Amino acid sequence: MQAPFILSCESTIDLPYRYAEERHLPVLFYTYTLNGQEYEDDMGRDPEALPRFYRLLSEGHMPSTSQVNVFRYVDFFESLLQQGDVLHIAFGSGMTPSVRNAQQAAEQLQPRYPDRRLVVVDSLCSCSGYGLLVDALADLRDEGKSMEELEQWALAHRNQVHHQFFSTDIRYFRRSGRVSGATAMVATVLGICPIMHLNNEGRIISYSKTRGKRNAIEETVREMERHAVGGRDYSGKCFISHSNCPEEAEQTAALIRERFPHIAEVRITEIGTIIASHCGPGTVAVYFFGDERQA
Repeated sequence: MQAPFILSCESTIDLPYRYAEERHLPVLFYTYTLNGQEYEDDMGRDPEALPRFYRLLSEGHMPSTSQVNVFRYVDFFESLLQQGDVLHIAFGSGMTPSVRNAQQAAEQLQPRYPDRRLVVVDSLCSCSGYGLLVDALADLRDEGKSMEELEQWALAHRNQVHHQFFSTDIRYFRRSGRVSGATAMVATVLGICPIMHLNNEGRIISYSKTRGKRNAIEETVREMERHAVGGRDYSGKCFISHSNCPEEAEQTAALIRERFPHIAEVRITEIGTIIASHCGPGTVAVYFFGDERQA
């Protein structure tokens, strides 16, 4: 059954594009520049896109990203408003200021479409955690919930999507200012993995560290035990994403399935090119619903 409104999102949900098509989710694509050429955030449409991206990184080329401007949001939203009301879930403001441009675009368009509703919600989420929130909203839409009910649910639950992650290669976190140069050098020599999460503003917080991948995986899963709804009885979905380290992602998934016997689904996806431009290879992230994220 066709919903009486359109639920849309952005490519940084870091789920395959075929998923977005199957769930009837229009997507606004981010872009990045690498080796002097602009590329669209691919979402797995081109199987060569991510291998090319990591090959260029390994050759020393540094990617850059930029926020989505108001004009692109206007074009995207206008194409949807011609079909119906729109609830747009935006990439979290803790990661990008783009959401302010989305809100400005919505304000510009409202006089042109007085009989349509266009609502922009700041997800306060990132990567496949953003995807997990959109996935839950798509489920509610398909159950027949109204646009207003989805908006209120998103606002009430967006800070309950936990983003727990670690990195085995923190050179890119150093470049983005997440860790100092001295810390990055020592961590690389000693095999130290920083343990990070998103806080209640959707910002990355590096709060601990472990030595070695095995310990990083263990600590990440322990944090899920501490915060997931119901603890080890968690029965919701868990998404796992990784940047060019599928073995570590599979090991993490195996431990989660062992520790959470009632879990509904564990889905592994690849971190897209926009997020990977800032974290580089070697990051594994776990997303689940839990208690309220703290500052």
